[in-house]
Amino acid sequence: MKVKNLVTFLLITLLILSAVYIAVYGLHIGKWEVVPVKQQIRLGLDLRGGVTVLLEAQDTPNDPVDDKKMERAIATIRQRIDSLGVTEPVIAQQGKKRIEVQLPEVKDPQRALEIIGKTAQLEFREENGDIVITGNDIKKAEADYSSSDGLGQQPVVTLELSSEGAKKFADATSRNIGKIIGIYLDDQPISLPTVQTAITEGKAIITGSATIDEAADLATLIRAGALPVELKTLSVTAVGPQLGADSFEKSIAAGQIGIILVLLFMLVYYRLPGLVSGIALALYTIIVLFVLAGFKATLTLPGIAGIILSIGMAVDANVIIFERIKEELKIGKTIRAAIDSGFRRAFLTIFDSNITTLIAAGVLFYFGTGPIKGFAVTLSIGILSSMFTAIVVTRLLLKMLVGSNMIKNMKLFGL
Repeated sequence: MKVKNLVTFLLITLLILSAVYIAVYGLHIGKWEVVPVKQQIRLGLDLRGGVTVLLEAQDTPNDPVDDKKMERAIATIRQRIDSLGVTEPVIAQQGKKRIEVQLPEVKDPQRALEIIGKTAQLEFREENGDIVITGNDIKKAEADYSSSDGLGQQPVVTLELSSEGAKKFADATSRNIGKIIGIYLDDQPISLPTVQTAITEGKAIITGSATIDEAADLATLIRAGALPVELKTLSVTAVGPQLGADSFEKSIAAGQIGIILVLLFMLVYYRLPGLVSGIALALYTIIVLFVLAGFKATLTLPGIAGIILSIGMAVDANVIIFERIKEELKIGKTIRAAIDSGFRRAFLTIFDSNITTLIAAGVLFYFGTGPIKGFAVTLSIGILSSMFTAIVVTRLLLKMLVGSNMIKNMKLFGL
């Protein structure tokens, strides 16, 4: 039984350390491969670079902003962003009138800003300024290629109009053959096509785009040009990919240095329990990383701060337990009895402190936005994981060592 406890302790330790190695470096055996956890965790805009735009809806004297208009505005902006092909954009309402748009890993920030910045009503106008149709009359607008002009495939924009829009457009094109019907957004022309023939079936083709990307941008603006409210750009923040990568690497390095220093302190001051807490802390780190990867959470700089803070709280829980154990040993209890009593007496203190922190994290998540929510999520995951490793894993490993009957010297417990 004594040997079994020791073997079990060593086996659990080996499994935990192996999991740490696989999580950090991955594993490749034949066709079976485990990708490192850091490649499975989504990184926030502040870690991988991108653009953040803060917009504010503007009231008008006879048309105030309401919740429904904000919902429509967010849906329109999302449609525009999706058309850009941006991966994992974050579009969230802040307060009653503001919208924050985060575009991670944007390769061409200027192009994205131009798409987002077009906020007024879309209008098709005759040369005399009369409005023919608006964005509300457009059912579909897509970029495509056309070879009908005999010059090979050319990028074009295909339009499909509503029934009412088709009637108005048929009348306008019939009387404007050879003339321009301009497409205006925010009172600025985005295309000035010349009418070649009367368009009576509600379908049209706009030529003149130099590239398919230019045609796609025009189609995006036409398709999602009509917003229910005017949006004013309050701020634009760009984070370069290199700056984001540097921030990530420095944050990881800071976390590694902090963990190493904490482990050294625990080992020197508490000795054997300190070693056990180091093993439990390694398991804690693995649990947090796999939970983040499993739930596809987005990791930001504040999120990393939340993880590091929860590591400190995990160590703090171990300090409370080990000090309780030392107090029990000083009054003459056996090691086994001191461990049982120490964990029992420390439980309520650890539970109360972690519950209050979880409540604070819940408040931050409910009222916060963006990175603040990321901080709250990682802090909550870290707290729950730390409670498990400190109260369950550390106790289990200590009892295994004591059960092996090889630990008899009180100095191994920091006395």
